[in-house]
Amino acid sequence: METFGERLHAAVAKRGPLCVGIDPHASLLARWGLSDDIAGLERFALTVVEALADRVAVLKPQSAFFERFGSRGIAVLESTIRQSREAGALVLLDVKRGDIGSTMAAYASAYLDPASTLCSDAITVSPYLGVGSLRPAFDLAAANGAGVFVLALTSNPEGPAVQHAVTPSGATVAQTVIDEIAQVNAGATPLGSLGLVVGATIGETGHDLANVNGPLLAPGLGAQGATPADLRAVFGESLHNVLPSYSREVLSAGPSITELRAATSRVLDDCRAALG
Repeated sequence: METFGERLHAAVAKRGPLCVGIDPHASLLARWGLSDDIAGLERFALTVVEALADRVAVLKPQSAFFERFGSRGIAVLESTIRQSREAGALVLLDVKRGDIGSTMAAYASAYLDPASTLCSDAITVSPYLGVGSLRPAFDLAAANGAGVFVLALTSNPEGPAVQHAVTPSGATVAQTVIDEIAQVNAGATPLGSLGLVVGATIGETGHDLANVNGPLLAPGLGAQGATPADLRAVFGESLHNVLPSYSREVLSAGPSITELRAATSRVLDDCRAALG
């Protein structure tokens, strides 16, 4: 079985270094002329899949925007995941789960077990109950060739109060998370299957990402203010492992499939140029 790191490396080589979010929040539905209900949700999500799932490396549905519609929204999410994967895109489900013991194991099973209708290629998780609490997700991902992206340095203004706090060892909380993920990825080729989430808007971090040996998801590009040119300041020598992530910058081009594809091509060209 191929690892997620191997599959992601191949997908980026074939389709380019780009992740596009599927974020059907109310303002985007309105911009597309869609109703803020299950019909609008389904039309939005499946239009993005039709436009992009056969051409981008990674699609990233934000689970919350589907969950807000209850069981019918989850059914649309299931369909979005399935159709995206069938078209060849890797699906990174943005759920940011984090818990302990059997509860974390249940979350892992929901999103990383092939028997689940929500099974995805990778998920996002939160490490703030301790990186060790995420072990059920790491283990199930490894068993099924899936990946896990761990929050490390986020771009929201509240993040540094926790992430930059200094531990008794003298390292920041974020650096501790980074180092623990690097240990798990050590020796993997061409890329480890555990990634980190590092915001593209945060500038020089003062943190060492050089040994992560895994994918570095960089949200915050486009509408949130960052440009591909900002990535070098954030990631330095680790630039080759960066997976740039766009949402509104691309999604605002809809509902036209032609315009969605054109917007995606533009940002992908910019990312290729910035990443070399």
